[in-house]
Amino acid sequence: MIKTVLFKLLLLIWFTAWTPLLLIGLVSTKLERAFVLADAWGVLALARIICGIKYKIHYPPITENGIPFQHNVNTRLDGRAIVASKHMSVLEVAILTTHIPNAFFIIKRELLWIPIYGWAFWRIGLLGVNRKRGRTNMKLLAHNVTKRIMNGMTLVIFPEGTRVAPHQKIPLKHGLLFLASQLKLPIMPVGVDTGLYWPKRGKMKSGTANIYFEPELPSSASVEEIREAINRHSC
Repeated sequence: MIKTVLFKLLLLIWFTAWTPLLLIGLVSTKLERAFVLADAWGVLALARIICGIKYKIHYPPITENGIPFQHNVNTRLDGRAIVASKHMSVLEVAILTTHIPNAFFIIKRELLWIPIYGWAFWRIGLLGVNRKRGRTNMKLLAHNVTKRIMNGMTLVIFPEGTRVAPHQKIPLKHGLLFLASQLKLPIMPVGVDTGLYWPKRGKMKSGTANIYFEPELPSSASVEEIREAINRHSC
């Protein structure tokens, strides 16, 4: 438990130390994204050094002319698919942010109101959603997502809508299906077991967390297909 308390204390200091740079970064989207990425890399480093939490990313098999070859660049992480990830921890947020080029997330709009950090999230293209406005808001959201994808960004969404505990499975929100059908983009499910090591509450544990990129699903995939895919490897 001492490591957990120490980590959270250092994490608070780390986030606070970055606020002046994030404030400066507001002058440029490119600069702000560089600062946010460096901030996220630091979170991963602290988790590894203080708590012994490492991670491994698993990609689906890729072939060229029927011949398998080792992954080096995941060409599907280029905005041509919606990345739909299970959400257990801050850990996978940091991993996806640092490993998916030009990633942007759909988040609760209240997070954009956080001084400096919320402004930084807005500057790099994160989209806030007002869930109370329902379908009207989804149409506007689809329009804003389209503009970002046309500018070379990749949408990452957490279809469960909240962090879940290990062994917990909850219904998926239907916003993902709406966006996939409107944008005609395939869905790349992502399974994680990060909650075993960095839980929402409680003691952090050392070990190797796993991120599993699953094969793409068509934009017409059902909720059940997506749910099965993101839970296939999850604890």
